[in-house]
Amino acid sequence: MRLALPRWSGTLAVKAAVFITVMCCALAALLGVLVHVSVTNQTVGEARDLALSRLKEATEAYEAGDTLTWDAGVDQPDLPGSLRALAVAGDRGTMVGVHGGRPVMWAAGPVDGDRSLAVEVDYAQNARTIAALDRAILWSSALAITATLLVGAFAVTRVTKRLHTTARVARRITAGDLDARVGDPRTKDPSRPQDEVAAVAAALDSMAGSLQGKLLSEQRFTADVAHELRTPLTGLHAAAELLPPGRPTELVRDRVAALRTLTEDLLEISRLDTGRETVELDTERLAAVAERVVRASGTDTEVAVLREVTVETDRRRLERVLGNLVANAHRHGRGPVTLTVDGTVVSVRDHGDGFPEYLVEHGPQRFRTEGGARGHGLGLTIAVGQAEVLGARLSFSNAADGGAVATLALP
Repeated sequence: MRLALPRWSGTLAVKAAVFITVMCCALAALLGVLVHVSVTNQTVGEARDLALSRLKEATEAYEAGDTLTWDAGVDQPDLPGSLRALAVAGDRGTMVGVHGGRPVMWAAGPVDGDRSLAVEVDYAQNARTIAALDRAILWSSALAITATLLVGAFAVTRVTKRLHTTARVARRITAGDLDARVGDPRTKDPSRPQDEVAAVAAALDSMAGSLQGKLLSEQRFTADVAHELRTPLTGLHAAAELLPPGRPTELVRDRVAALRTLTEDLLEISRLDTGRETVELDTERLAAVAERVVRASGTDTEVAVLREVTVETDRRRLERVLGNLVANAHRHGRGPVTLTVDGTVVSVRDHGDGFPEYLVEHGPQRFRTEGGARGHGLGLTIAVGQAEVLGARLSFSNAADGGAVATLALP
């Protein structure tokens, strides 16, 4: 089982701080060990040389029959056992030990065959020097690590702040704000060095500009086509009305009406795409609006009111959304179709084959239908656009026991 880490542990700043801290600690430990070993070897070497020198003088004095100094003696009881054995065996050696509660450097050698002559040299000052050095290494390492961590955190924070700005702009673009730009100053001044974050920001701004240009071109094309079609369609509709009654006339009038509906839908989508639509709020009983929509649709749709509420909304736009949902349910689904009002949530459900997978995951796409369905995919696209103008959220799903469910959550 993998251990779950907290969300903040995944941030770049935390990772950089941990990396800098670990590397600083490793470097400080390595340098501290090297300095400690070097200074300790030098200090011990000097004390050893001094002890051996005094041992030589004490040995010469002992062999000459002179009185030994206070720091020398034969078979001293405090002499470490291993050093005593070395001296009795006929060799000379040194060892750091304790005598009288203070650290000393012992030097011992053989005398009179199986006896040992030992000399002690005060090692307290050397021990204090090494201890002071160790403390200095610890304090300097802690200071260096802290300073490096602060400087590194400052540098990383500047980078992460720019990355957060880029991510925030990307989310705004995803939400539909195509005017959003990072505007990194490094991308505007060619003389300044360009780092990777600036390259990402420049690429995002370029992508947003290109995307905005293409969408604006598409919107203008849709609006222009719809406007250009209105005039000939008006004439075509008037001409169709003058045709003599009969089956061919009915077919012509039906196709002209469908083409007029498509043109009006395109005009409505072009207005919604501009993002400049405004709402005219009024107080409405949601159940009454639902019943009025069902009556206007002329379809056999059941209205179920679970919880009645009064909302402030644009009645015309709300009726447009619900009317499109009801019409889509009857056109592409199967009965019975139910419109349910539960507080500020309105759902329309049919019992057909359900929504296509792409629509459930990504929402409706204009001029796309699947499974041989008739239509142009504009009805649900308009419903989503009008819901956004109302500040509502329109979602699509499929019921577990079959059928499509469109849910409108009003604010």
